[in-house]
Amino acid sequence: MIYRPLGRTGWNVSAISFGAWAIGGTWGDTDDTAAMAALHHALDRGVNFFDTADVYGDGHSERLLARLRRERPGEAFHVATKAGRRLNPHVAEGYRDLRLFVERSLANLETEALDLLQLHCPPSGVYAMPEVFGALDDLVREGKLRHYGVSVERVDEAMAALAYPGVQSVQIIFNLFRQRPAEAFLPAAQAAQVGVLARLPLSSGMLSGKFTRQSRFSDDDHRKFNRQGEAFDKGETFSGVDYEQGLAAVEELRGLLPPGVSMARLALRWILMHEAVTAAIPGGRTPEQVDENVSAADLAALPVPLMQALADLYRRRIAPQVHALW
Repeated sequence: MIYRPLGRTGWNVSAISFGAWAIGGTWGDTDDTAAMAALHHALDRGVNFFDTADVYGDGHSERLLARLRRERPGEAFHVATKAGRRLNPHVAEGYRDLRLFVERSLANLETEALDLLQLHCPPSGVYAMPEVFGALDDLVREGKLRHYGVSVERVDEAMAALAYPGVQSVQIIFNLFRQRPAEAFLPAAQAAQVGVLARLPLSSGMLSGKFTRQSRFSDDDHRKFNRQGEAFDKGETFSGVDYEQGLAAVEELRGLLPPGVSMARLALRWILMHEAVTAAIPGGRTPEQVDENVSAADLAALPVPLMQALADLYRRRIAPQVHALW
């Protein structure tokens, strides 16, 4: 495993970490036995950072991570959660006081202080409200939070977050189908010593290379009900890429795979080629999925011609589709 510093927290976290959205819900059926096996296996493989949110299964994902702590006493790992998406209506003003949500996550995670709380894709107006970040500073002083950061939808939001000195991390969609953060945001985050968490690193599983036109998703899977942003931001599902066009891009990508390297491992290793990225946070519903994810850290650096070919594929096939989402 590769470990990288997360902002100015003093933590070195696994460059392949664990995203716990899928084990909470909205990815089809959940299986707690398999989920716990995946979580334990992630620890066994050197993962020491887990990302969740209070809305993943209405707190179920957080409670699974609390169970992991109970079952692995003395094991050192960090849990990041998120708050804000439970607001109804989901408006910027609601982010002025997240205390009730914080208390709920403290209870779910069975802890006295949250390791890292992230604002959960708030409306853009939040970044012009210093009182929101002042309230987070208050929660740090009170011992409710150790650190805080943000999860964003757009590059301009990520850039705006860097202006707040208490922000330790920015979580952003960054993968082979969403490459724009590499242009300006990653260098800016690195200069500011702010950690970067790459979410949806496999583009909702599209970059696993396992989907076809015949693939079917259950009614409670966001990959069925949110393709056009019906429930939340369109970019959260397949990175905002049309399913059919994504499949076509994956077929071209398949021809670029080095011998013996799966598409998922290539996609994750591509993210790690960017030194400003602290960690990619793929989901893992089984130990086997965790193994494939973690093994990406074992791959050698991708050669320059391959990196150029991947950039060209993105420019031709993907960038015109996702540009409006930024």
